[in-house]
Amino acid sequence: MKRVIKMSKAWIAAFIVGVLLTGCGGGSSETSSAGSSGAGSPNDVRTAVLSWSAPLTRVNGDSIPMGELDKYVIRYGQDSGNLSEQVVVTNAQAEAEMSYEIGGLDNGTWYFTIQVQDTNGLISEPSQVVSKSIQS
Repeated sequence: MKRVIKMSKAWIAAFIVGVLLTGCGGGSSETSSAGSSGAGSPNDVRTAVLSWSAPLTRVNGDSIPMGELDKYVIRYGQDSGNLSEQVVVTNAQAEAEMSYEIGGLDNGTWYFTIQVQDTNGLISEPSQVVSKSIQS
């Protein structure tokens, strides 16, 4: 049976507001706070950079110390109802502000969601889905 961390709505809102999706290709010169260079660089064409803040509380209002956070699970794909790709970002307790770059994305719209897992194996509900269109 899967146990779930009930994260605060404020955390989910912080994730949605904090998501930076950059590197759209097509000659754009966008950059992100994660340090991506302009889209003319071969390393960031067809790339999405996701940034988020660590949760501070659970839904019940109890605080969650940074030391109790274990990892983040990012799910993504081109079908918002079937996010078939997954990446795990370890060392969740390392920083309050996190980011992760996903590269090698094909043209089209990509959808992303994130969950946090604590040191007891409890995992949050997924965040709301955000999207990024890739054009090269």
